[in-house]
Amino acid sequence: MARRGAAGAKLDGNNMSENDVGQDNKEELDVPVAWEALEDAFENNAPEVHSYLHFDTGEVIRIVDGVADPSMHTRIVGDSRYLRIDPVSSREQYRWMERFIATVEDEDLRRQLNISIDGKGAFRRFKDALVNHPVDRERWFAFRSERLRSCMDSWLTAHGIHSVERPTWHVPTAQDIGEVQPETTKPAEPDERVSRVAVSDAHRKRLHALVDGLSPRDMETAGTFLEFLQGRHHAPSVPTKVASEPAVAEAPSLAESE
Repeated sequence: MARRGAAGAKLDGNNMSENDVGQDNKEELDVPVAWEALEDAFENNAPEVHSYLHFDTGEVIRIVDGVADPSMHTRIVGDSRYLRIDPVSSREQYRWMERFIATVEDEDLRRQLNISIDGKGAFRRFKDALVNHPVDRERWFAFRSERLRSCMDSWLTAHGIHSVERPTWHVPTAQDIGEVQPETTKPAEPDERVSRVAVSDAHRKRLHALVDGLSPRDMETAGTFLEFLQGRHHAPSVPTKVASEPAVAEAPSLAESE
């Protein structure tokens, strides 16, 4: 978290309180704002929902009365790294619907929309009226987002907050994986043999866990199959043609035992 002076120099803002933000128009606070989360917070004006912007991370935390721990709300209110978000009022969002309706060219749809915003539940009925009109529905989303963004920009400016680029996570690519691949082609070292033993021990523990979870009936089947594997491992080597016949004969008998 940093503040910028008039010449662009960064000033320490660790001890800044909510009242300090925006008091000096020549100073700005750099915050990696999470825009989608901030837009949701500006749109949601339910009285039981309280949203806060974190100066360091740019994330938005939402506290819901009756759901979140009250002590958590108290702690955040007293933390100078959080700023309470003032959502757009229902009255203002209602005006947006009225202004959008005036831009609708389809007379029937315009009439339906005017009816939908009359009375309680206007926002839900307004959205439902647009469901079968994809073009105007997308226009409405763009119309609303544009106004929300304008409100957010004004709010950030009023509090002296300057949005900066959010840090991005580097996702390993196939090329990154290929760069470390040649190391696996080196001759086996003693520590690699130890690694194989560790892997073998892990497999044994996993098999023990699987066996412990079997029912008595399945336990008998598993035991028969393990005896078959053990016998095949210790059987004397024989010509391929001779060995192939018993292997084929064993499979049906194993299937029957299951």
